[in-house]
Amino acid sequence: KSCQTGKISTAEAAVQSHTSRDAGVQTDQSKDAVQDFQQEVRVDYTSLLSFLQRVEDAVIKELNKNWKSRAFDGFEVNWTDQNETVLCLHTLSYPEAQDQNLQVTSVSWNATGSVVACSYGRLDGGDWSTEKSYVCTWNLDRRGLNPQRPDLVVDVPSSVMCLAFHPSQPSLIAGGLFSGELVVWDTSRTEDPVIWKTGMTDDTHADPVYQVNWLPDAKHRNHARLLSVSTDGKILVWREERDGRLALAEGFAMVAQQIPRSTQLKKFAWGEAAVGVTSLSFSHFDPRVFVVGVEGGYSLKCSTAAETLALHRAGSSVPLRAPAELAFSPHGGPVYSVSCSPFHRQVLNLFLSCGTDGQVHLHSMLQTQPLVSLQLSKKYLFCVRWSPVRPLVFAAASGEGNCNKCLCFTGDVHLFDFGKSSQKPAVSLKQAAGERPVNCLEFNIKQTRLLAAGDATGTVKVWQLSSDFTEQGPREMNRLEQLASEITD
Repeated sequence: KSCQTGKISTAEAAVQSHTSRDAGVQTDQSKDAVQDFQQEVRVDYTSLLSFLQRVEDAVIKELNKNWKSRAFDGFEVNWTDQNETVLCLHTLSYPEAQDQNLQVTSVSWNATGSVVACSYGRLDGGDWSTEKSYVCTWNLDRRGLNPQRPDLVVDVPSSVMCLAFHPSQPSLIAGGLFSGELVVWDTSRTEDPVIWKTGMTDDTHADPVYQVNWLPDAKHRNHARLLSVSTDGKILVWREERDGRLALAEGFAMVAQQIPRSTQLKKFAWGEAAVGVTSLSFSHFDPRVFVVGVEGGYSLKCSTAAETLALHRAGSSVPLRAPAELAFSPHGGPVYSVSCSPFHRQVLNLFLSCGTDGQVHLHSMLQTQPLVSLQLSKKYLFCVRWSPVRPLVFAAASGEGNCNKCLCFTGDVHLFDFGKSSQKPAVSLKQAAGERPVNCLEFNIKQTRLLAAGDATGTVKVWQLSSDFTEQGPREMNRLEQLASEITD
């Protein structure tokens, strides 16, 4: 017998009507309904009070638990789209500076995070101290941005070695010159932007200024002071005067004989040349504490509260003090850059240093030996910066030299993430096509996805970082503390 059913017959028929009609279905609101809606809602206050009294202890217990919880430490809601790759948004340059073979010596973001500035000069050998140089700015939010035409170009008679925008006034920018002078420009004044300068006096640095920082003025909230460092070994603090002059307010001097060092460090030779200051970074935990890098390869912990006078430092209008408190284990060559961690707790005082030996040292200010020594590459490392938003991320600028007579460099920007690896960069970005070094870089504190880097070709590249480098993971601070404690143990 077969279980197959008989063939099923089917047929299709059109069901579309030939006409259509609209009909309103909104009911008219009656006066009674309005009155019912407007009547006050009746609340049983006695029952409500009884309920609140019953749950009061439990609610307070949970609120106290949440208040003490660290489950969401470092978490911020991200309302922007996710970016999975690092992109080059802008390639900025000033053709006239490039025609003179000038290099980008420094980059800085203004207080709003929308304007990037760069200084032009030279970091290679040669008698170029009298050459004209430039400071250029670009507003990245401006429509019709021309990457080869800066919004502002300031002509400077001496090479500009470093820049720093004012932390709260977007139009003010300070620069340190090869001549040892300091200048402050107001970028809102296109005719004569110079508003303060030191001039050439007995107080002026005798060597090029390699870093300048803005400091808050404790006595005058509306004023700021400038700090400058130089390879002449001086760290000077300047105050503004009404006549457009920067006057020396206080100062420090690095003297080899006055630098404390442990027995492990005594085997290294010390001399006047070893204490030329190349870089400086203030602690975010204690504003009196700062770290400097010197030509002798050392990083030194210093304090603005130092009272001991520096030896053999005559000719200054104010007494110079010896600020060094501790010398850390040295690099194999001059230290070019130091960067204190912006993430601090009571037990964590970390900083990064890098130099010509191609290494990055992760240090605690509590011990002389580095927690981590990273041979990032065989290349020179000219700059290192800690991420302002990721405790486990930092960036380094590099370039490798093969001979003394010519610049045979490969310039890269390295992004390092301790969360992924403690030995190698997470990403290495090719910055300069002409195999020239990357001299400087800065994270954007306001627009945290942006990173600017300047190189020896005279080009500034603005990189847009991926979400991996800008979004802090859960308990990331704890992971950094754990990393430091594991290495220390």
